[in-house]
Amino acid sequence: MCNLMLHFGLMGIALQVYHAACNGELYSRPFIESFEETPMLLAVLTYMSYGILTIFGYLRDFMREWKIEKCHIAREREEQKDFVPLYQDFENFYTRNIYMRIRDSWNRPICSVPGATFDLVECSSNDYNWTFEYTGRVVKDVINLGSYNYLGFAENTGACATAAGEVTVKFGVGVASTRQEMGNLDRHEELEKLAASFLGVESAMVFGMGFATNSMNIPALVGKGCLILSDELNHASLVLGARLTGSTIRVFKHNNMQSLEKLLRDAIVHGQPRTHRPWKKILILVEGIYSMEGSIIRLPEVIALKKKYKAYLYLDEAHSIGALGLNGRGVVEYFGLDPKDVDVMMGTFTKSFSAAGGYIGGRKDLIDYLRTHSHSAIYATSMPLPVVEQIITSMKCIMGKDGTTIGLSRIQRLAENTVYFRRRLQEMGFIIYGNNDSPVIPMMLYMPAKLGAFGREMLKRNIGVVGVGFPATPIIESRARFCISAAHTKEMLDRALDVISEVGDLLQLKYSRHKVLPSLDRPFDETTYEENEE
Repeated sequence: MCNLMLHFGLMGIALQVYHAACNGELYSRPFIESFEETPMLLAVLTYMSYGILTIFGYLRDFMREWKIEKCHIAREREEQKDFVPLYQDFENFYTRNIYMRIRDSWNRPICSVPGATFDLVECSSNDYNWTFEYTGRVVKDVINLGSYNYLGFAENTGACATAAGEVTVKFGVGVASTRQEMGNLDRHEELEKLAASFLGVESAMVFGMGFATNSMNIPALVGKGCLILSDELNHASLVLGARLTGSTIRVFKHNNMQSLEKLLRDAIVHGQPRTHRPWKKILILVEGIYSMEGSIIRLPEVIALKKKYKAYLYLDEAHSIGALGLNGRGVVEYFGLDPKDVDVMMGTFTKSFSAAGGYIGGRKDLIDYLRTHSHSAIYATSMPLPVVEQIITSMKCIMGKDGTTIGLSRIQRLAENTVYFRRRLQEMGFIIYGNNDSPVIPMMLYMPAKLGAFGREMLKRNIGVVGVGFPATPIIESRARFCISAAHTKEMLDRALDVISEVGDLLQLKYSRHKVLPSLDRPFDETTYEENEE
């Protein structure tokens, strides 16, 4: 069989490993993703934590209403009390009563290049995280496990920085016009030709903002009478773009091909609601790497379904371009697929290229259509030239067009760092989500108090991490999200792993019931699990 779903029921916890065997039809290599179920006791305690926080939140709101506690909440003035509320007080309940308690784990300003390490401006709060003040101290050489600097191009020395500096001196920073007016420069067109060559498509178009690449272009592709099938964990930019289309939107379970096929089959059989006319278009929206789960889209199966039911495929490669594939060409190359099988290839330059903006690639007639119908193309200011030069230089480095093998060595180092870091965390006993080859590595924390405490304790030990909680994740699945980089040395990773283990013991975060048994001769770095008797 090509697709096997193996369930390991160990001590009441299921570990799901999606394994595509190498025999053939769709996958050319094993496809392994693990999502260990939340321990029941931990789930109960997490719900209890939120329950207690909610009770105290209502108590504090009562105290604020009666002026017992100082109120920092934005609200209408007394003379506007009979107006329709501008500030939805209840909707912000989570923000003011739960998020504010751990807000110091985010919003930390840095004052250096966000490379493998960075310098952090220390802040303190005297009003329980409602406002922050600079202490004047700078925390030096914090190991950076939070930035999307996958290939290590976020640097202030080297070819990229030199080229961007020279272009800034020659052309300035801003363009001050749209591409259709006075803002189309030769460097923009060179970048688009280079991007099309890199992606293996007929044509490509670049945009100044990654978020807007999705939110402003999807409405140009579909509209009323069309159907969008969206993965339940798609990024907010895809969700917003879909909502702006006026199309009917149906959501399928994350990376679940049975759920997607059921929606496709129902769409073909029943057509549009009430009229039962055929849908004008059916568009499938998926991502290459899902930034909160660390999972990789099961693209061979999605393409097979897309062909079977004559649908269109929109692939967001924001996190996978540059980070997957032998040559960094993303999830399509990772699976050995033909780029022509993906109708719309979207990605951003903000991660692996350490720049800004996004792109869309595909057939020439598609790109020509977007040049005249995309709001982002017509109304948005052109991409600044220093950013363009950063992308061109880093892309040429990845492709080997700079005459070196630096790009390929960085891609290989990222893959090695990813496998090493994931395996070590699993061996320590942490619950880790996602695909073995994904440089996005979520480590489950669950409880909101531990989310804040983990970030603080790590920073005390000079490790910078990103915590993620509700509403970006399910309410009981708060996590730390590590982003691995080719710029990380083994010494940095070992130092970070030692600190993570130390803090994990301190906060009791080693929840996994599976003991990992490393095997030196296992193919594709597969992992063996046995029951933990402790």
